[in-house]
Amino acid sequence: MSRRTTRFSVTEANSLWHVYKTVPFWKVVKNFVVIQLARYTPFLPLKNWLYRTFLHMEVGQSTSFALMVMLDVMFPEKIKVGNNTVIGYNTTILAHEYLIKEYRLGEVQIGSGVMIGANSTILPGVIIGDDAIVSAGTLVHKDVPAGAFVGGNPMRVIYTKEEMEAREMEANN
Repeated sequence: MSRRTTRFSVTEANSLWHVYKTVPFWKVVKNFVVIQLARYTPFLPLKNWLYRTFLHMEVGQSTSFALMVMLDVMFPEKIKVGNNTVIGYNTTILAHEYLIKEYRLGEVQIGSGVMIGANSTILPGVIIGDDAIVSAGTLVHKDVPAGAFVGGNPMRVIYTKEEMEAREMEANN
């Protein structure tokens, strides 16, 4: 399935030259300051409060953003994260793409109980289902089924939810 993005064509210069026609300059400045503060603070409740209050993100209870997580500086309000999820060190979550002839915007929905490994990149317009595991260093370029274990670049399903459950049962016996 392709990602859920809305495309906007541009003429003349590449789409990044049109950035302040698509998002207000002072919004980007405010978002940048908030994101940089949150990237370095070790206080998880403070991070979540900053994201909810100033970036208008939906962030579930007990969700943890590790050190250096980089959120979309232009459209963070398009990122939604469920409860009790861990976003690993230095992960990037994008809700926009500026290309040569167009730019794209898309919501990112990360479910509850999700584990995202360090140094992963999540592209706009994807849904990561509840209880999924994203291996470190993964480029999430399409939806991740609930309960699946995915990894790599390009991302692929390593274990489905059913295979993960079977492995857990086997390990407990």
